[in-house]
Amino acid sequence: MSADSKTTFGFVCVQNAGRSQMSTAFAERERERRGLEDSVEILTGGTRPADHVHDEVITVMQELDIDLSDRTPREVSTEELESCDVVATMGCSTLELDASSVDVRDWALDDPDGQDMERVREIRDDIAERVSALFDEFYPDS
Repeated sequence: MSADSKTTFGFVCVQNAGRSQMSTAFAERERERRGLEDSVEILTGGTRPADHVHDEVITVMQELDIDLSDRTPREVSTEELESCDVVATMGCSTLELDASSVDVRDWALDDPDGQDMERVREIRDDIAERVSALFDEFYPDS
C-alpha cells in the first residue's frame, strides 16, 4: 500500500452498538498514533442499528480513556461498504457484497451485550489487537 493512496476500513455488525463501535474507536486511535489521518478513512455501521451503544461497551472503553457515550449507531449502506478496501464483520453478519475488490473478513467475535464485564474486556482487548494487526498489515512502516 503506497503512502499516497487512501485506504478505507469498514467495521460492521448488526446493531453497530458494541464490537463495531469498539473497532472504530481503536482504528481512529491507531490512525492518529501512526499519523495516518490523510491516508485512512474509517466507516462503521450496522445492518439493523440499535438506539444506543451498549452500556457495558461504553464502560470498558472509558477504562482506556476512550469515550463512546456520544456515539450513535447508524445504518450502513451496501454502497458505502463497497467503497471500502477492507470490511471487518464482527461474527454476526452474512454480508454479501457485489464489489469483488472489497476484502471482507469475519472476525467472529462474541457479542458483548449482556456479558459480564470481564468478558466484555476480553472482547475489547481482542478487538484492539485485531485493529492494530490490520494497520500493521496495510501500513507496516507506520
